[in-house]
Amino acid sequence: MTDLPGRAFLVIRHGQTDANRDKLIAGRTEAQLTDAGRAGARALATWSWPLVALFSSPQQRARETAALAFPDVPTTVIERLRERDWGIYEGRPVSQLPPRRSTPEAGEGWDVFRDRVQAALIEGIAATPEGHLPVIVAHSGVVRATRAITGGTPLGPSPPNTTPILYSPGPAGWTEIELTGETLPWIA
Repeated sequence: MTDLPGRAFLVIRHGQTDANRDKLIAGRTEAQLTDAGRAGARALATWSWPLVALFSSPQQRARETAALAFPDVPTTVIERLRERDWGIYEGRPVSQLPPRRSTPEAGEGWDVFRDRVQAALIEGIAATPEGHLPVIVAHSGVVRATRAITGGTPLGPSPPNTTPILYSPGPAGWTEIELTGETLPWIA
């Protein structure tokens, strides 16, 4: 697999869904944004964004978040940004989630998922015009895979909904920073 292009990019987990709220596993399941999820996405639209190139998972929760957060920016859907398929665990309580690096029965293995996400990141970053920031709206699993791809760990707590995470290359490797509306001008 080719390394990521040496260019900063953002990944944003979609807004809160009914499955997030109810603590249910929803990989391939089409969970719906809650009112809180929509409000979180709309709040992102008030930030002072630089020029962005917007990419999204094909799943409804990510596409809706992208449209609410960036209402005037066209979205390119990348199929490979789809959330991981948890197989027989879909719809079960998050407390029953199998180990992240395992292959769930009738689901997608970690290595296959990570490689798929890496290919999607490369596609999006490469398609971003000069002077634009690549912004990817996807899922918790995509953030976890991105962490692994950039030298971090996919383990630990889920990334927060509607919180932009900046990945920047540097001499010592990639850095990961959760942004707020106040820290955003730093990257513009």
